[in-house]
Amino acid sequence: MTEAHVVIVSHPVAPGARTRQREPGREVNDYVALSWRIQDAGLMRRRYGYYWIKLIAVPVVFALCVGLFLLVGDSWWQLGVAALFAVVFTQTAFLGHDAAHRQIFRSGKWNDWTSLVLGNLFVGMSYGWWQHKHTRHHANPNKEGADPDIDLPVIAFTPAQVAARRPPIAAWLIAHQGWFFFPVLLLEGVSLHASSVHRVFMREKLTRRWVEAGFLLVRITGYLVLVFLVLSPGTAAAFLAVQLGLFGLYMGMSFAPNHKGMPLVPPGLKLDFLRRQVLTSRNIRGGRVLDFAMGGLNYQIEHHLFPSMPRPHLRSAAPIIHSACVDLGVPYTQAGLFESYGIVLRYINRVGLGEKDPFECPLVAARQAGEGL
Repeated sequence: MTEAHVVIVSHPVAPGARTRQREPGREVNDYVALSWRIQDAGLMRRRYGYYWIKLIAVPVVFALCVGLFLLVGDSWWQLGVAALFAVVFTQTAFLGHDAAHRQIFRSGKWNDWTSLVLGNLFVGMSYGWWQHKHTRHHANPNKEGADPDIDLPVIAFTPAQVAARRPPIAAWLIAHQGWFFFPVLLLEGVSLHASSVHRVFMREKLTRRWVEAGFLLVRITGYLVLVFLVLSPGTAAAFLAVQLGLFGLYMGMSFAPNHKGMPLVPPGLKLDFLRRQVLTSRNIRGGRVLDFAMGGLNYQIEHHLFPSMPRPHLRSAAPIIHSACVDLGVPYTQAGLFESYGIVLRYINRVGLGEKDPFECPLVAARQAGEGL
Protein backbone atom coordinates (compact mmCIF):
# COMPACT_ATOMS: atom_id res chain seq x y z
CA MET A 1 0.00 0.00 0.00
CA THR A 2 2.21 2.81 1.26
CA GLU A 3 4.95 3.10 3.83
CA ALA A 4 2.39 4.09 6.48
CA HIS A 5 0.74 1.68 8.88
CA VAL A 6 -2.49 -0.12 8.06
CA VAL A 7 -4.65 -0.31 11.16
CA ILE A 8 -6.51 -3.58 11.76
CA VAL A 9 -8.06 -3.01 15.16
CA SER A 10 -11.62 -4.15 15.81
CA HIS A 11 -13.92 -2.10 18.04
CA PRO A 12 -17.11 -3.77 19.31
CA VAL A 13 -20.43 -1.96 19.14
CA ALA A 14 -21.16 -0.14 22.39
CA PRO A 15 -23.76 -1.77 24.66
CA GLY A 16 -27.23 -0.52 23.86
CA ALA A 17 -26.28 0.84 20.45
CA ARG A 18 -28.94 0.20 17.79
CA THR A 19 -28.10 -1.83 14.72
CA ARG A 20 -30.09 -2.10 11.51
CA GLN A 21 -30.65 -5.36 9.70
CA ARG A 22 -30.69 -5.71 5.95
CA GLU A 23 -34.14 -6.20 4.55
CA PRO A 24 -34.70 -9.70 3.09
CA GLY A 25 -33.85 -9.78 -0.58
CA ARG A 26 -32.41 -6.27 -0.57
CA GLU A 27 -28.69 -5.58 -0.75
CA VAL A 28 -27.43 -2.70 1.39
CA ASN A 29 -24.51 -0.66 0.12
CA ASP A 30 -21.40 -0.85 2.37
CA TYR A 31 -21.36 2.91 2.75
CA VAL A 32 -25.06 3.06 3.59
CA ALA A 33 -24.55 0.42 6.29
CA LEU A 34 -21.64 2.43 7.72
CA SER A 35 -23.64 5.65 7.60
CA TRP A 36 -26.39 3.97 9.64
CA ARG A 37 -23.85 3.13 12.33
CA ILE A 38 -22.59 6.71 12.35
CA GLN A 39 -26.11 8.11 12.56
CA ASP A 40 -27.05 5.70 15.36
CA ALA A 41 -24.01 6.86 17.33
CA GLY A 42 -25.28 10.45 17.11
CA LEU A 43 -22.15 11.66 15.32
CA MET A 44 -23.95 13.75 12.69
CA ARG A 45 -25.79 15.92 15.21
CA ARG A 46 -24.87 19.62 15.31
CA ARG A 47 -22.46 20.99 17.89
CA TYR A 48 -23.77 24.54 18.21
CA GLY A 49 -22.10 25.29 21.55
CA TYR A 50 -18.67 24.24 20.26
CA TYR A 51 -18.97 26.28 17.08
CA TRP A 52 -20.57 29.38 18.61
CA ILE A 53 -17.65 29.63 21.03
CA LYS A 54 -15.25 29.51 18.09
CA LEU A 55 -17.25 31.97 16.00
CA ILE A 56 -17.43 34.50 18.83
CA ALA A 57 -13.73 33.99 19.52
CA VAL A 58 -12.73 34.95 15.95
CA PRO A 59 -13.41 38.74 16.11
CA VAL A 60 -12.21 38.84 19.73
CA VAL A 61 -8.88 37.19 18.87
CA PHE A 62 -8.45 39.36 15.77
CA ALA A 63 -9.05 42.50 17.87
CA LEU A 64 -6.48 41.34 20.42
CA CYS A 65 -3.95 40.64 17.65
CA VAL A 66 -4.47 44.08 16.13
CA GLY A 67 -4.15 45.64 19.58
CA LEU A 68 -0.87 43.79 20.14
CA PHE A 69 0.33 44.91 16.70
CA LEU A 70 -0.39 48.55 17.55
CA LEU A 71 1.20 48.20 21.00
CA VAL A 72 4.47 46.76 19.67
CA GLY A 73 4.71 49.49 17.04
CA ASP A 74 7.52 49.92 14.56
CA SER A 75 9.83 47.25 15.94
CA TRP A 76 11.48 44.07 14.72
CA TRP A 77 9.55 42.30 17.49
CA GLN A 78 6.69 42.50 15.01
CA LEU A 79 8.10 39.40 13.31
CA GLY A 80 6.83 37.42 16.28
CA VAL A 81 3.45 39.10 15.90
CA ALA A 82 3.53 38.13 12.22
CA ALA A 83 3.94 34.48 13.23
CA LEU A 84 0.95 34.86 15.57
CA PHE A 85 -1.14 36.34 12.72
CA ALA A 86 -0.20 33.37 10.52
CA VAL A 87 -1.51 30.92 13.12
CA VAL A 88 -4.72 32.92 13.69
CA PHE A 89 -5.42 33.21 9.95
CA THR A 90 -4.90 29.45 9.48
CA GLN A 91 -7.13 28.52 12.39
CA THR A 92 -9.81 30.85 11.02
CA ALA A 93 -9.47 29.19 7.61
CA PHE A 94 -10.06 25.81 9.29
CA LEU A 95 -13.29 27.15 10.77
CA GLY A 96 -14.34 28.47 7.36
CA HIS A 97 -13.59 24.99 5.97
CA ASP A 98 -16.01 23.50 8.52
CA ALA A 99 -18.74 25.95 7.55
CA ALA A 100 -18.22 25.31 3.83
CA HIS A 101 -18.80 21.60 4.49
CA ARG A 102 -22.11 22.37 6.28
CA GLN A 103 -20.69 21.20 9.60
CA ILE A 104 -21.87 24.17 11.68
CA PHE A 105 -25.51 25.02 10.88
CA ARG A 106 -28.45 23.15 9.39
CA SER A 107 -29.14 26.09 7.10
CA GLY A 108 -27.11 26.15 3.91
CA LYS A 109 -27.34 29.94 3.78
CA TRP A 110 -26.00 30.32 7.30
CA ASN A 111 -23.06 28.09 6.45
CA ASP A 112 -22.43 29.95 3.18
CA TRP A 113 -22.43 33.36 4.82
CA THR A 114 -20.24 32.12 7.66
CA SER A 115 -17.71 30.85 5.10
CA LEU A 116 -17.90 34.14 3.19
CA VAL A 117 -17.23 36.25 6.28
CA LEU A 118 -14.50 34.00 7.67
CA GLY A 119 -12.79 33.29 4.36
CA ASN A 120 -13.08 36.54 2.43
CA LEU A 121 -13.30 39.15 5.19
CA PHE A 122 -11.03 37.69 7.87
CA VAL A 123 -8.55 35.51 5.96
CA GLY A 124 -8.55 37.06 2.49
CA MET A 125 -9.40 33.87 0.59
CA SER A 126 -12.32 33.57 -1.81
CA TYR A 127 -14.96 31.15 -0.56
CA GLY A 128 -16.30 30.66 -4.10
CA TRP A 129 -12.86 29.81 -5.49
CA TRP A 130 -12.09 27.43 -2.65
CA GLN A 131 -15.50 25.73 -2.82
CA HIS A 132 -15.16 25.09 -6.56
CA LYS A 133 -11.69 23.59 -6.15
CA HIS A 134 -12.33 21.65 -2.95
CA THR A 135 -15.59 20.09 -4.16
CA ARG A 136 -13.74 18.60 -7.13
CA HIS A 137 -11.09 17.22 -4.78
CA HIS A 138 -13.66 15.53 -2.52
CA ALA A 139 -15.46 14.00 -5.50
CA ASN A 140 -12.31 12.42 -6.95
CA PRO A 141 -9.43 12.36 -4.45
CA ASN A 142 -6.11 11.43 -6.08
CA LYS A 143 -7.81 10.72 -9.40
CA GLU A 144 -5.62 11.72 -12.33
CA GLY A 145 -7.16 14.45 -14.43
CA ALA A 146 -9.94 15.14 -11.91
CA ASP A 147 -8.39 16.09 -8.56
CA PRO A 148 -7.03 19.68 -8.67
CA ASP A 149 -4.90 19.01 -5.57
CA ILE A 150 -2.57 16.79 -7.60
CA ASP A 151 -2.42 19.18 -10.53
CA LEU A 152 -0.06 21.91 -9.36
CA PRO A 153 2.26 24.04 -11.50
CA VAL A 154 5.39 23.58 -9.37
CA ILE A 155 5.22 19.96 -8.10
CA ALA A 156 4.66 16.79 -10.16
CA PHE A 157 2.54 14.16 -8.43
CA THR A 158 2.00 11.73 -11.32
CA PRO A 159 4.27 10.04 -13.87
CA ALA A 160 2.33 11.76 -16.66
CA GLN A 161 3.16 15.17 -15.19
CA VAL A 162 6.85 14.24 -15.05
CA ALA A 163 6.78 13.07 -18.66
CA ALA A 164 5.56 16.46 -19.90
CA ARG A 165 8.17 18.31 -21.94
CA ARG A 166 10.11 20.79 -19.86
CA PRO A 167 13.28 22.89 -20.20
CA PRO A 168 16.39 21.12 -18.75
CA ILE A 169 16.45 23.23 -15.59
CA ALA A 170 12.76 22.50 -14.92
CA ALA A 171 13.36 18.78 -15.48
CA TRP A 172 16.24 18.89 -12.95
CA LEU A 173 14.05 20.67 -10.40
CA ILE A 174 11.28 18.08 -10.84
CA ALA A 175 13.80 15.27 -10.36
CA HIS A 176 14.81 16.83 -7.04
CA GLN A 177 11.40 18.23 -6.09
CA GLY A 178 11.35 16.60 -2.66
CA TRP A 179 14.11 18.96 -1.56
CA PHE A 180 12.05 22.00 -2.53
CA PHE A 181 8.64 20.89 -1.28
CA PHE A 182 8.61 22.71 2.06
CA PRO A 183 10.34 25.86 0.75
CA VAL A 184 7.67 26.01 -1.99
CA LEU A 185 4.97 25.94 0.70
CA LEU A 186 6.31 29.29 1.93
CA LEU A 187 4.84 30.76 -1.27
CA GLU A 188 1.46 29.08 -0.79
CA GLY A 189 0.04 32.01 1.19
CA VAL A 190 0.67 34.43 -1.67
CA SER A 191 -0.72 31.86 -4.12
CA LEU A 192 -3.95 31.44 -2.13
CA HIS A 193 -4.61 35.17 -2.04
CA ALA A 194 -3.68 35.62 -5.72
CA SER A 195 -5.89 32.72 -6.84
CA SER A 196 -8.78 34.13 -4.81
CA VAL A 197 -8.50 37.60 -6.36
CA HIS A 198 -8.14 36.08 -9.83
CA ARG A 199 -11.25 33.93 -9.39
CA VAL A 200 -13.40 36.76 -8.06
CA PHE A 201 -12.59 39.04 -11.00
CA MET A 202 -12.81 36.36 -13.70
CA ARG A 203 -15.84 36.14 -15.96
CA GLU A 204 -16.67 32.60 -14.81
CA LYS A 205 -19.90 32.17 -12.88
CA LEU A 206 -19.48 32.97 -9.20
CA THR A 207 -22.34 33.25 -6.70
CA ARG A 208 -22.29 36.50 -4.71
CA ARG A 209 -19.38 37.86 -6.74
CA TRP A 210 -19.76 41.43 -5.53
CA VAL A 211 -20.05 40.39 -1.91
CA GLU A 212 -16.85 38.36 -2.26
CA ALA A 213 -15.12 41.21 -4.09
CA GLY A 214 -16.15 43.73 -1.45
CA PHE A 215 -15.03 41.54 1.45
CA LEU A 216 -11.68 40.80 -0.24
CA LEU A 217 -11.13 44.48 -1.02
CA VAL A 218 -11.77 45.48 2.59
CA ARG A 219 -9.60 42.66 3.98
CA ILE A 220 -6.58 42.98 1.68
CA THR A 221 -6.39 46.76 1.34
CA GLY A 222 -7.29 47.38 4.98
CA TYR A 223 -4.62 44.94 6.16
CA LEU A 224 -1.92 46.45 3.93
CA VAL A 225 -2.83 50.00 4.95
CA LEU A 226 -2.63 49.04 8.64
CA VAL A 227 0.76 47.38 8.22
CA PHE A 228 2.36 50.21 6.24
CA LEU A 229 0.87 52.94 8.45
CA VAL A 230 2.34 51.44 11.63
CA LEU A 231 5.62 50.02 10.31
CA SER A 232 8.47 51.47 8.29
CA PRO A 233 8.69 50.08 4.74
CA GLY A 234 11.49 47.62 5.51
CA THR A 235 9.87 46.29 8.67
CA ALA A 236 6.48 46.12 6.92
CA ALA A 237 7.95 44.07 4.07
CA ALA A 238 9.60 41.69 6.55
CA PHE A 239 6.36 41.42 8.54
CA LEU A 240 4.35 40.49 5.44
CA ALA A 241 6.99 38.03 4.26
CA VAL A 242 6.97 36.20 7.59
CA GLN A 243 3.18 36.26 7.96
CA LEU A 244 2.45 35.10 4.41
CA GLY A 245 5.26 32.55 4.41
CA LEU A 246 4.25 30.92 7.69
CA PHE A 247 0.56 31.05 6.76
CA GLY A 248 1.28 29.15 3.55
CA LEU A 249 3.61 26.71 5.32
CA TYR A 250 1.06 26.00 8.06
CA MET A 251 -1.76 25.49 5.55
CA GLY A 252 0.38 23.27 3.34
CA MET A 253 1.69 21.16 6.22
CA SER A 254 -1.90 20.59 7.37
CA PHE A 255 -3.29 19.53 3.99
CA ALA A 256 -0.29 17.77 2.38
CA PRO A 257 0.05 14.69 4.64
CA ASN A 258 -3.49 13.47 4.04
CA HIS A 259 -3.43 12.29 0.41
CA LYS A 260 0.05 12.77 -1.02
CA GLY A 261 1.86 9.46 -1.32
CA MET A 262 -1.41 7.50 -1.30
CA PRO A 263 -2.52 5.48 -4.36
CA LEU A 264 -3.40 7.37 -7.53
CA VAL A 265 -6.66 6.45 -9.24
CA PRO A 266 -6.32 6.15 -13.04
CA PRO A 267 -8.85 8.13 -15.10
CA GLY A 268 -10.82 5.08 -16.28
CA LEU A 269 -11.00 3.25 -12.95
CA LYS A 270 -14.31 3.24 -11.08
CA LEU A 271 -14.45 2.59 -7.34
CA ASP A 272 -17.41 2.72 -5.00
CA PHE A 273 -17.60 5.77 -2.75
CA LEU A 274 -16.37 4.14 0.46
CA ARG A 275 -13.29 2.54 -1.09
CA ARG A 276 -12.48 5.58 -3.23
CA GLN A 277 -12.34 7.77 -0.12
CA VAL A 278 -10.58 5.33 2.25
CA LEU A 279 -7.95 4.01 -0.16
CA THR A 280 -6.75 7.48 -1.13
CA SER A 281 -6.73 9.06 2.34
CA ARG A 282 -4.34 8.87 5.28
CA ASN A 283 -5.06 9.74 8.90
CA ILE A 284 -2.41 11.34 11.12
CA ARG A 285 -1.99 9.82 14.58
CA GLY A 286 -1.94 12.16 17.56
CA GLY A 287 -3.84 13.54 20.53
CA ARG A 288 -6.14 16.48 21.03
CA VAL A 289 -3.33 19.00 20.59
CA LEU A 290 -2.82 17.68 17.06
CA ASP A 291 -6.61 17.73 16.51
CA PHE A 292 -6.54 21.47 17.28
CA ALA A 293 -3.33 22.20 15.35
CA MET A 294 -4.61 20.51 12.16
CA GLY A 295 -8.22 21.66 12.46
CA GLY A 296 -9.48 18.08 12.38
CA LEU A 297 -7.78 17.38 9.04
CA ASN A 298 -5.78 14.62 10.74
CA TYR A 299 -9.02 12.56 10.55
CA GLN A 300 -8.99 12.68 6.77
CA ILE A 301 -10.67 9.32 6.23
CA GLU A 302 -13.60 10.22 8.47
CA HIS A 303 -13.84 13.69 6.95
CA HIS A 304 -13.92 12.37 3.38
CA LEU A 305 -16.52 9.73 4.19
CA PHE A 306 -18.72 12.20 6.11
CA PRO A 307 -17.77 15.76 5.06
CA SER A 308 -20.64 17.37 7.00
CA MET A 309 -19.75 15.64 10.28
CA PRO A 310 -18.92 18.32 12.91
CA ARG A 311 -15.22 18.44 13.65
CA PRO A 312 -15.45 17.44 17.34
CA HIS A 313 -17.15 14.14 16.37
CA LEU A 314 -14.36 12.96 14.06
CA ARG A 315 -12.34 11.44 16.92
CA SER A 316 -15.35 9.39 18.07
CA ALA A 317 -16.14 8.29 14.50
CA ALA A 318 -12.65 6.90 13.91
CA PRO A 319 -13.05 3.63 15.90
CA ILE A 320 -16.36 2.88 14.19
CA ILE A 321 -14.84 3.40 10.76
CA HIS A 322 -11.74 1.37 11.78
CA SER A 323 -14.01 -1.53 12.63
CA ALA A 324 -16.04 -1.25 9.43
CA CYS A 325 -12.92 -1.19 7.27
CA VAL A 326 -11.55 -4.28 9.04
CA ASP A 327 -14.83 -6.12 8.47
CA LEU A 328 -14.82 -5.16 4.79
CA GLY A 329 -11.12 -5.89 4.26
CA VAL A 330 -10.43 -2.28 3.23
CA PRO A 331 -7.01 -1.01 4.43
CA TYR A 332 -7.30 1.94 6.81
CA THR A 333 -4.03 3.86 6.68
CA GLN A 334 -2.59 6.14 9.33
CA ALA A 335 0.87 7.45 10.19
CA GLY A 336 2.58 9.78 12.63
CA LEU A 337 2.88 13.42 11.62
CA PHE A 338 6.60 13.42 10.81
CA GLU A 339 6.36 9.93 9.37
CA SER A 340 3.71 11.22 6.96
CA TYR A 341 5.95 14.07 5.84
CA GLY A 342 8.70 11.53 5.14
CA ILE A 343 6.28 9.48 3.03
CA VAL A 344 5.25 12.57 1.05
CA LEU A 345 8.84 13.64 0.37
CA ARG A 346 9.97 10.15 -0.67
CA TYR A 347 6.94 9.80 -2.88
CA ILE A 348 7.36 13.03 -4.82
CA ASN A 349 11.10 12.38 -5.15
CA ARG A 350 10.46 8.95 -6.60
CA VAL A 351 7.84 10.35 -8.97
CA GLY A 352 10.28 13.10 -9.98
CA LEU A 353 12.96 10.52 -10.73
CA GLY A 354 10.60 8.81 -13.17
CA GLU A 355 9.28 5.78 -11.32
CA LYS A 356 6.10 4.70 -13.05
CA ASP A 357 4.06 3.75 -9.98
CA PRO A 358 6.02 4.27 -6.76
CA PHE A 359 3.19 3.39 -4.37
CA GLU A 360 0.83 1.03 -6.15
CA CYS A 361 -2.13 -0.09 -4.06
CA PRO A 362 -2.79 -3.87 -4.29
CA LEU A 363 -6.56 -3.39 -4.10
CA VAL A 364 -6.58 -0.82 -6.89
CA ALA A 365 -4.33 -3.09 -8.95
CA ALA A 366 -6.71 -5.98 -8.32
CA ARG A 367 -9.66 -3.90 -9.51
CA GLN A 368 -7.77 -2.93 -12.64
CA ALA A 369 -7.04 -6.59 -13.29
CA GLY A 370 -10.74 -7.37 -13.03
CA GLU A 371 -10.52 -9.24 -9.75
CA GLY A 372 -12.99 -6.85 -8.11
CA LEU A 373 -13.08 -5.15 -4.72
